[in-house]
Amino acid sequence: MRKVILVFVLVLSAACSSSETQTVQLSCGQCQFGLTTQKGCDLAVKIDDKAYFVDGAHIDDFGDAHDKHTGFCEVIRTAEVSGEVIDDRFKVNTITLKD
Repeated sequence: MRKVILVFVLVLSAACSSSETQTVQLSCGQCQFGLTTQKGCDLAVKIDDKAYFVDGAHIDDFGDAHDKHTGFCEVIRTAEVSGEVIDDRFKVNTITLKD
């Protein structure tokens, strides 16, 4: 019986922790996506035409957010991300910039 419970718990844990990788737009929520619920500049993703602030990564983790050519406050970039939307925020597991 213990083995059955252990296997069940392991399978359930694996199912809950997995998240699908998807291609999204990634940028500053305030400067590029028009989000107004936070002040300052914060990283956001746009999925299916809806923007969400990101939890688990910072806007400056990918360089200067105000760089004219690559900064998230100046341009919208494409990225592959894994994570999930929880309470109207995107809880990110991984981010891989595509451009």
